[in-house]
Amino acid sequence: MRIVTLAILLVVTWLLWSGLYQPIVLGLGALSCLLVVLLAVRIGFFEKDVYTLHLGPGLPRFWLWLLKEIVVASVQVARIILNPRLPISPTIVTIDARAVPLVSQATLANAITLTAGTVTLDIYEGQLEVHCLTRDAALQLEQGEMVRRALQLTRR
Repeated sequence: MRIVTLAILLVVTWLLWSGLYQPIVLGLGALSCLLVVLLAVRIGFFEKDVYTLHLGPGLPRFWLWLLKEIVVASVQVARIILNPRLPISPTIVTIDARAVPLVSQATLANAITLTAGTVTLDIYEGQLEVHCLTRDAALQLEQGEMVRRALQLTRR
């Protein structure tokens, strides 16, 4: 079912974006979609812990929460930048995300990087190394709210 879902998504997307419906172009489009599906199967995209479409139900709530966090962090960084004393305290912290599945770890790392003032530097064996502009941002990240929300993504 997952393979069929991906194939349908690829074909529909290709048809909408190409806008060309001559037989040769349709044949090349079908061939390219088939090639992508075969490569996805070959690299293990459909394995249970890798396949990402199961994140769907929890994503909208996560995105809304993340949007709020991005706005709050952006305002905080803007205040720091506009302050003549530039009160920064660069800090690198390690966040334990071993309990979070691999796909959610990637989502977590990207969410951290999207939040102003923080950048995920590395992920190794469930440990995220994060650079924070201020110690307050590091403390907030260490409290684990973002990890908890990333963990909820895979719970159904």
